[in-house]
Amino acid sequence: MTDRVVTRFAPSPTGFLHIGGARTALFNWLYARRMGGQMLLRIEDTDRERSTDAAVSAIIEGLDWLGLKADGEPISQFARAARHREVAEALVAAGKAYYCYASPAELDEMREKAKAEKRPPRYDARWRDRDPSEAPAGVKPVIRIKAPLDGETVVRDQVQGDVRFPNKDLDDFILLRSDGTPTYMHAVVVDDHDMGVTHIIRGDDHLTNAGRQTLIYQAMGWDVPVMAHIPLIHGADGAKLSKRHGALGVDAYRGMGYLPKALLNYLVRLGWSHGDDEVMTIEDMTAWFDITDINKGAARFDFAKLDAINGHWIRGSSDTDLVETLMVERVHLPNGDILRQDDDATVCRQLSAAMPGLKERAKTLVELTESAAYLFARRPLTLDEKAAEILAKDGRDILSGLLPVLEGLGDWSVVSLEPAIKAHAESVGLKLGKVAQPLRAALTGKSTSPGVYDVLAVLGRDESLQRLKDQASV
Repeated sequence: MTDRVVTRFAPSPTGFLHIGGARTALFNWLYARRMGGQMLLRIEDTDRERSTDAAVSAIIEGLDWLGLKADGEPISQFARAARHREVAEALVAAGKAYYCYASPAELDEMREKAKAEKRPPRYDARWRDRDPSEAPAGVKPVIRIKAPLDGETVVRDQVQGDVRFPNKDLDDFILLRSDGTPTYMHAVVVDDHDMGVTHIIRGDDHLTNAGRQTLIYQAMGWDVPVMAHIPLIHGADGAKLSKRHGALGVDAYRGMGYLPKALLNYLVRLGWSHGDDEVMTIEDMTAWFDITDINKGAARFDFAKLDAINGHWIRGSSDTDLVETLMVERVHLPNGDILRQDDDATVCRQLSAAMPGLKERAKTLVELTESAAYLFARRPLTLDEKAAEILAKDGRDILSGLLPVLEGLGDWSVVSLEPAIKAHAESVGLKLGKVAQPLRAALTGKSTSPGVYDVLAVLGRDESLQRLKDQASV
């Protein structure tokens, strides 16, 4: 086996890039990068009825968005069918596999007998040592492996430890179907060998396949790759991950406004850790990641933790980077139309000015976009329920008293606005919050926003005064 580490990510193109698949890809990518190797991408598209070109595109786009680009071009498993047949027939020629002519009726009979005897259904190897000349006319055979009849097959797993499979339980499973197509079990082994894969990192739902796949490697005299079967992701309640827990495609997380670096940061901590470190860059992950540190127990998906990590990365991003990100991601966000104004240059300028105040409160890009909506609102503003309530009480009277003070200011900046508003509140015997609430409602149409002085400064004198006059005169 070569010293160069080669991992692979091998999704089935029957839908989006699942969040669990994204974590598997991340672990493979990190280990390959850590070891100075490669991560290859294989599209397991042998299920022709369910595989689609759209799903292939979605998987590749999802990996690219996350920054987990594979090395080299994607490999189609379906396109390699001739090679899979070649290996199966080579095993027959070597006496390691055989043609089986058992009919569907015979197989049904075997299953029923096993059921009646309360034992697992197993093929009874009736064609294992028979001469093909005895084959019934018109029956297309399958090719089955000659599994060892005794002893055990050991999978030395980097996460699960040594896993032992009694060979009597593995039976003579099928390598090639009667129509000449390979089984998943067989195709995976041939592909991994031909692609030079040295390390197989995948979900532990494949652990039961590992014993049978090891038999194929051994029958061909090939090196068995290092295996690491990682625990699946569960929901916060411990149940198997479902859509209500977050079993969605990566594109859905993009639409929810998560940053790729935050999603990767969160995913890497699902089943792997580095001390008490919660926040880490992709460089940190690459330097620290090792498959032997992956936990055996199932990880639990928690949106609250993901939100917290995403909020951290939003606050830690530069204003310029966030503006650029919003302008790119707006087509994926449900409220992205807020950022689609007549002039992108103006949008960028206003977002840049407001970003220091906007990003402090946002946990997602959706929230960040929503909080920026006041910048682009058309007069007269539409008020939400709470903002309307604030102004309906005594808010308009408060605004009417404040307007002359603001109109008299020569310098329209936070440095001048803050002391002027505070002095006015004190002069009329009101707490600052009592003045700030209607001010915020009139300026943004909402009861929550970035700091009101920042809002005034970003909107500018003319726009701010006009919005205040709109509401004070209603």
